[in-house]
Amino acid sequence: MHLSPNIKLAGLEFDLSIVLMLIVTCTIVLIIARLATRNLSVENPGKMQNFMEWLVEFVQGMMSSTMDLKKGKPFLSLGLTLILFIFVGNMLGLPFGIVTEYHDASKATFFNQPLVNVVEEIHKVHAANPAGEAEVGVSWWKSPTADPAVSLGLAGLIFLIVHFLGITRNTKAYFKHYLQPFPVFLPINLIEQFSKLLTHGMRLFGNIFAGEVLIAQLVKLGSLGALGFVASIPLLIVWQGFSIFVGSIQAFVFTMLTFLYISQAITTHEDH
Repeated sequence: MHLSPNIKLAGLEFDLSIVLMLIVTCTIVLIIARLATRNLSVENPGKMQNFMEWLVEFVQGMMSSTMDLKKGKPFLSLGLTLILFIFVGNMLGLPFGIVTEYHDASKATFFNQPLVNVVEEIHKVHAANPAGEAEVGVSWWKSPTADPAVSLGLAGLIFLIVHFLGITRNTKAYFKHYLQPFPVFLPINLIEQFSKLLTHGMRLFGNIFAGEVLIAQLVKLGSLGALGFVASIPLLIVWQGFSIFVGSIQAFVFTMLTFLYISQAITTHEDH
């Protein structure tokens, strides 16, 4: 596996590839939204407007399966943003990758900032084999959701929104449900809430990361000679097709679980 380009600023370490991919993902989502909503027409809607209308109806269908549409209406924009952002993010790592190689620690920099983990790796290689030449590959292009910080960050954002809604809109029942069916179940109910946070983010990260690892291995297979190149082509086509399916499903599952958790937070008082 290739390293990430990490730099240190103000004592904190930043992964530049994640920053780059988040900017690219947000830009693509904004362009899609802009193209779909400009020149809106009732009589003669364009293809992008038709696509966005279909997507709105699709997200509304997801929402209606977990909560009353009237209660869910304020969360339609959240659902649209999530499914578009995650789908675009999941797809970015499939078509190609950008990898640079470093042999000299003094040249492993980005705007005069050293790539700290690359420099450490080169020094490690030199320490293990002083006579050999270090060769460290750095990946600049990948799916942002293939990084646990992004996937768990998204899950953490939803976790905060859900519990904020529970506390502000359903205060009494929200705190009461932690003691049900009996107060002794408080630790179990707390563990359940944090397990939702982990599974929500790790499911997305695990599926996308595993897909990109296999694609990287198939690309490596293609570089092993003519036989490996011929064998890797059909495998890459099949696996990339399957990865598109998995990426779409994961965007759907993440958004659906978001609506489910919100529904549980804002409707509990009626159930009690």
